[in-house]
Amino acid sequence: MVDGAMGTGGEPESSDSLRTFGAVVQALREHAGLSREEFADLVRFSKHTVASVELGRRMPDPAFVERAEEVLGNTGALRKAAECLSRQPGLAAWFRQWARLEATAITLYTYECRLIPGLLQTEGYARQLFVDQLPPLTDEQIDTHWAARAERQQLLRERPNTAFGFILEEHLFRRCTGGTQVTRELIDHVLEIAQLRNVEIQVMPLVRESHAGLHGPIRLAETPENRWFAYNEGQESGQLISDPKVVSVLQRRYARMRAQALTFVDSVSLLEQMRGAL
Repeated sequence: MVDGAMGTGGEPESSDSLRTFGAVVQALREHAGLSREEFADLVRFSKHTVASVELGRRMPDPAFVERAEEVLGNTGALRKAAECLSRQPGLAAWFRQWARLEATAITLYTYECRLIPGLLQTEGYARQLFVDQLPPLTDEQIDTHWAARAERQQLLRERPNTAFGFILEEHLFRRCTGGTQVTRELIDHVLEIAQLRNVEIQVMPLVRESHAGLHGPIRLAETPENRWFAYNEGQESGQLISDPKVVSVLQRRYARMRAQALTFVDSVSLLEQMRGAL
């Protein structure tokens, strides 16, 4: 399972809920007689971030919520409002903490050996995963999950200052999930995303005598405060890792894999070769 039960988790909160939360922040700030710039200084986030939260364009970072509570009187209103965000439909309970980190991270690294990560999936590929899911999903549920995933993918373009790194096993493309045409579209899409300046995609070749990632997938996130977290996901479960010692081990493994995988140029060349052979 990837991205929270292969389609139910990791999707963004509804825009209505974000706008409501933002309106609460703005109302409390104005009641306290603070300008956005003054409030931004007090919560140690940029004025732009404060504006994005208040306008419902950005998921609030947990640190933002806590600092805003302290600045605005510790009424508990923002903590309660933030909890409502994480109860929105389409977000697996065990994925919520990671999804909130993902939405505000300044660095996101992903190594995947099971299937293409949600941020890189095409509609055809994602729908095949949804169709294969058990218990079965209805057509309406599949449509809803894809719409949410497509919106979440905007992170890649809407956060140009966030560094995204992906190490993907070669066999994920050679499996031809969904069929030949779906795989063609998938490779074309990944090649397009790879051209973004804030995205680095590397392919781990099928044959590699030394591989630092054999223990399983790795996800790493760096917060605006430069603190690192990791996340491990299994079937119907997930674990957010904050222990610096464990996170450090996973960082070292990911760093080793960056050296073991194909370079960006060679990865693009391999994907183009696979695309041409289909």
